[in-house]
Amino acid sequence: MHTKYQIIKIHPPFRHSSTQKQFQIYRYNPETPGIQPRMQTYSLQNHGPMVLDVLIKIKNEIDPTLTFRRSCREGVCGSCSMNINGKNSLACTTKIPAGTDVTIRPLPHLYVVKDLVPDLKGFYKQHEFIKPYLIKKGKQTPSRENIQMPEERKKLDGLYECILCACCSTSCPSYWWNPGKYLGPAALLQSHRWQSDSRDGGLKDRLNDLAGPFSLYRCHTIMNCAKDCPKGLNPGKAIAEIKKRMV
Repeated sequence: MHTKYQIIKIHPPFRHSSTQKQFQIYRYNPETPGIQPRMQTYSLQNHGPMVLDVLIKIKNEIDPTLTFRRSCREGVCGSCSMNINGKNSLACTTKIPAGTDVTIRPLPHLYVVKDLVPDLKGFYKQHEFIKPYLIKKGKQTPSRENIQMPEERKKLDGLYECILCACCSTSCPSYWWNPGKYLGPAALLQSHRWQSDSRDGGLKDRLNDLAGPFSLYRCHTIMNCAKDCPKGLNPGKAIAEIKKRMV
């Protein structure tokens, strides 16, 4: 009997950069209305490999007033989403590019609470609108757990991984042009996820909720959503599948 071995690539330990690098960071404090939003430059060396490492170092060692969201540091929670060098991404999974300075701004086209913290209340209301939970089939409470076959579960791949970081929605021009009306890529991908779940009994109601000219049909397949998703998902494809169901 032969044993199969898996070859694992071992990466060398990270070495802190000894070269000076500049980080331009968006600053805004609503408690000081006399000071306009501005870009503030920080020069650092001997920092970690990720953008979040730099932000934590600045806050801990240079400027404790710098404000940003963060939690898991593993690309799972979506808290540290921001615009880095013109691209929406997660600070914890974005490597600091070699040889160039770094510009960090909050997610675009949202009100800013402070510094790199955007106001996501509207974004979460849109997520609530699509009913992100199973709607039971029939009126009776099931007597056992909902069974789902492996092939049915496989249909949710590429959908359930969404971490609601808002990178896709805030990169979408249609979302910028129709605030509060167009649900945006993240909410619609989540809607498709629940529509596709074999255990759900609310497909008709879910589609009725999306009827009208704005909730769904403002998507013009610009596809910024797929380009900026840090999890590699394709909200544009999910929206196209919903449109097929609507016909």
